[in-house]
Amino acid sequence: MQKPVIIDCDPGHDDALALLLAGADRSLNVLGVTVIAGNQTLDKTTANTLKILEKANLSWPVYAGYAEPLLRKPVTAPEVHGETGLDGPELPEPVRSPEPQHAVEFLIEAVQTSSEPVTLIPTGPLTNVAAALLGAPSICDNIDKIVFMGGAAVGGNWSPAAEFNILVDPDAAHVVMQSSVEKTMIGLDVTEKALIYDSDIETIRELDNPVAITAAELLDFFAQYHRKKGLPGSPLHDPLAVAAVLKPDIVTAKRLPVKIERFGEYCLGRTVVDWYRDQYEDNNTQVALDMDRLQFMDMLLAALRSYG
Repeated sequence: MQKPVIIDCDPGHDDALALLLAGADRSLNVLGVTVIAGNQTLDKTTANTLKILEKANLSWPVYAGYAEPLLRKPVTAPEVHGETGLDGPELPEPVRSPEPQHAVEFLIEAVQTSSEPVTLIPTGPLTNVAAALLGAPSICDNIDKIVFMGGAAVGGNWSPAAEFNILVDPDAAHVVMQSSVEKTMIGLDVTEKALIYDSDIETIRELDNPVAITAAELLDFFAQYHRKKGLPGSPLHDPLAVAAVLKPDIVTAKRLPVKIERFGEYCLGRTVVDWYRDQYEDNNTQVALDMDRLQFMDMLLAALRSYG
């Protein structure tokens, strides 16, 4: 049977690759794609979602969600993803429009009416997911798990202490982490090991189909930022969350309590992992700590090859 999933994203170069990875695997039944502001403003992330789906001939419905975090001012990342959020390739304006229904309304309705428990794959700030959990707490009973890209057991990438998605809306992350739903945190501990190098980009380009060429052009632009940071490659954060749904053993995880810092002066947005369970007994999250990069790259190449 196909696994029913909803992808919640903010494209963004790595979100685009996550959508392409999901679209190539027939084991997933993508009920819809919900969109949040994050890497860019909501109008741009919504348009980017439609552009990528149209490029890959994927007809999933798209639902625009919140343009701002629950309680805070929005933060975007044009220095990473450019002014469009998907700088690099020339992508035509989308033909389709997003569905009229709000993303949170769709999330609630889709989970409530699904005959099988739904897996949520958020790869951006958790605002839409938190709002759905707050608006209809009973949907927890029909969510199989939430496999989200965000946080870190150690360190950060948007501040010394915090990863971007959690820092943008720590209040939403708190709601999600406090929920009873099974969760897997695909954080920087593993996504920064999911590096794609220049040689890998050339291999993707040589697949020589329109989707793979677009992916290579996206990665060319994405690499510019990471070169300036002195990194040897570009971390493919968001595709790893999809990969962990497709093949859970691609990551090695440990069940640990995770709390969200919402008020700190220096550590706002930090995912506080209680390694020794000294303070908290609720082992509420599978925290990914290691990953199989070769298997991940094989999955990504196979996915992009399939679009030929």
